Amino acid sequence: MQFAWGTVDHAYCMAMEAAEFAARRTALGLSQSAIATALGVDQGTISRWESGKTRIPAAIELALTTLKENPHPMSESHRPRILIADPVAPEGIELLRAVGEVDVQTGLAPDALINIVGNYDALVVRSETKVTRPVLEAATRMQVVGRAGVGVDNIDLDAATERGVIVVNAPQGNTVAAAEHTIALLMSLARHVPQADASMRAGKWDRKTYIGTEIRGKTLGIVGLGKIGSEVARRAVAMEMRVLAHDPFVPVERVRALGVESVDFEQMIMLSDFISVHPPLTAATQGLIGEAEIARMKDGVRLINVARGGIIDEAALAAAVASGKVAGAAVDVFTAEPPVDSPLLGDPRIIVTPHLGASTAEAQERVAVDVAEQIVEVLGGKPARYAVNAPMLAPETLQVIQPYMAVAEMLGSVATQLVTGKLESIEIEYYGEIAEHDITPLRASVIRGLLRPISEENVNIVNANLVAQSRGWDIEERKRTSHDTFLNLIHVKVGTSEAEVTVGGTVEHGHPNIVIINGLDMDLVPEHGTFLLACDNEDRPGMIGRVGTLLGGWDINIQSMQVGRRGRRGRALMVIAVDESPTPEQLDAIEAIDGIYNVRLVRF
Repeated sequence: MQFAWGTVDHAYCMAMEAAEFAARRTALGLSQSAIATALGVDQGTISRWESGKTRIPAAIELALTTLKENPHPMSESHRPRILIADPVAPEGIELLRAVGEVDVQTGLAPDALINIVGNYDALVVRSETKVTRPVLEAATRMQVVGRAGVGVDNIDLDAATERGVIVVNAPQGNTVAAAEHTIALLMSLARHVPQADASMRAGKWDRKTYIGTEIRGKTLGIVGLGKIGSEVARRAVAMEMRVLAHDPFVPVERVRALGVESVDFEQMIMLSDFISVHPPLTAATQGLIGEAEIARMKDGVRLINVARGGIIDEAALAAAVASGKVAGAAVDVFTAEPPVDSPLLGDPRIIVTPHLGASTAEAQERVAVDVAEQIVEVLGGKPARYAVNAPMLAPETLQVIQPYMAVAEMLGSVATQLVTGKLESIEIEYYGEIAEHDITPLRASVIRGLLRPISEENVNIVNANLVAQSRGWDIEERKRTSHDTFLNLIHVKVGTSEAEVTVGGTVEHGHPNIVIINGLDMDLVPEHGTFLLACDNEDRPGMIGRVGTLLGGWDINIQSMQVGRRGRRGRALMVIAVDESPTPEQLDAIEAIDGIYNVRLVRF
């Protein structure tokens, strides 16, 4: 028995206690060995969970809840392969082993990574492995790259987007760790802690040289008031520092709510006793603080960088410390890592640490689990919480939109299979509450559905627009506040050189439902592995019976049937769901029935 992980929505899971897990396992009538097989982990992992030696991943709660309802084995051939190329916490690895086959190969040379990456569906890295364009071009199966941390400058996002590879990170997992390391470096700068320690170990008792300065009442300037910058600000305010912040993308009201003053960049660098930088590394922030900026700072200012190497010009900083303009600096990140030739290594007034901002046991576990859960979501066809190269959706938007993504993809697929001729136009209409939210994922899902029956191209929210543009598709979209019949509805119209097809769908009782085909009312709940026969026919007695007789003679089982018509004895549409696929010859036989105009087969 193997748990079908793709059915799990990890966003609503809770962590379990060891005793509860053991009780749930016993209630299922499974041994440790059996449940290890079901969850895709080894028996030793189960033993550690039940003994309380290892924290149980949050996703296991829902896995146990649904295990009884999903007892069917997952074929090994359908289990995705996941490559872990950098060291990550075992909690994340255990979670990934529940969904796929995991290979841990760290320290791979670029050529070695390129040679094997084509065998994997997902890749997990930290900062060491460079996911370059050549790597992504070789990753022909790749669906998702997970960065167990925040920064993604080691991943070619443009190349990933072009190939439809979703890049996810864990922006919240190491927030506290990085903020605490910033404060630790700030305190170390103020009190010369590492220098005094080194002096003591050299046999000296030198109290006079290492007289420090109190931070209470001093001014801390923060560049970048995102998650980490905000946490640094909270701690600095609690230590009775005056905090100035510069971040053009954060509303003044939010800044003030932190007890912080919002100032422009010039004011911040001129008034601060300590300056800590926390923006992402971009073209705009590369060399943000250099020789000219340092010259306008207070004499004796102290600088801290726990963000990204290159935000502060290393040569300019080293020169300013050497001249005495800057009293000291603390640097955790470098332009090149490891920093073999960095000018920052030669001055004892510059405190250096080897990129330790996220290096706490708690942070490493959080980022590993966060990125692993997102990889599971992506591999299961769900949107990730922190997709770097996809629109960030608010939780309330995701809650409304997510159920309709399956509807949108289904409608696109049905439209492609019903229509003939060269595609010329695509119109998508959104009705109801879904129209009030960001419909980008729905548009991407329609495009994915349109291509699924005719192409093996990997299409998702990341590259959907690029794919549509490359095919010359002009997609027209409209939002409607309401529909006459349905609370929420997606309606897709596809026009070709030969015909026009319309399909509409919604969610009913938690299932995607086709409710409109070519303007006719339907009520179809397709199941995976079933087929739809759409018969455009004359509305007259005996039509349904003739088609049913043929199908019965071929031992093709009818699951359900819908008939739509515009008027008595006019043109009608007969839609029959069947368990087995008719052959081309059998479809021809149905189409040969007098009164049948055409037949289309739709696969789900």
